[in-house]
Amino acid sequence: MDSGRFCLYAVELHMNFQSAKEYILKRLAAELPPKLYYHGLHHTIDVYNSAKQLAADELLSGEELLLLETAVLFHDAGFIEQYQHNEPVGVKIAKEALPQFGYNPGQIETIANIIMATARQEQPQTLSEKIMCDADLDYLGSSNFNTIAASLRKELDAYGITYTDYNWDEMQLSFLEKHTYYTDAAIRKNAAAKKVHIEEIKSRINRI
Repeated sequence: MDSGRFCLYAVELHMNFQSAKEYILKRLAAELPPKLYYHGLHHTIDVYNSAKQLAADELLSGEELLLLETAVLFHDAGFIEQYQHNEPVGVKIAKEALPQFGYNPGQIETIANIIMATARQEQPQTLSEKIMCDADLDYLGSSNFNTIAASLRKELDAYGITYTDYNWDEMQLSFLEKHTYYTDAAIRKNAAAKKVHIEEIKSRINRI
């Protein structure tokens, strides 16, 4: 969708997506704690770009795409207020902010459901929720896996959650083996590389 058609579509829906995007990115830049080495503003931008690509590959468009993109931008806003169980706080921030940008209650509820799909105990149901989850953990199958994983470990340590090298590899291996990508696009893009990372971690563990 070109920019002209995008703006026209947003007007028809009465949503001011661009202003909502500017609002939350400005808040994240100003208010996220500096110790978020993994979950910082850069993560939101990375997930946003990944979600857009997966959405294009999965042929998601129109209102669904705008709601997904909005949810991605707000999905880690809860870290502004607290570290653990941040997803409901992100939903609260979205529900407080989005009416001023023309989002109606039904649209906001959809956005809330997409955000909550990223909570560890949840299972995504809709295509948008599946794309959200896949984009959020895109790094598991990326060439930057080790660098990004190291930033997560540094962040956890800053919040008092410390691992030995061996326990870190055990935790990563368990998470990777249990994790699944939900969309065909993410499986095509990341599944093979994720298997490589699993084997690399297994090899490190077996050497100890």
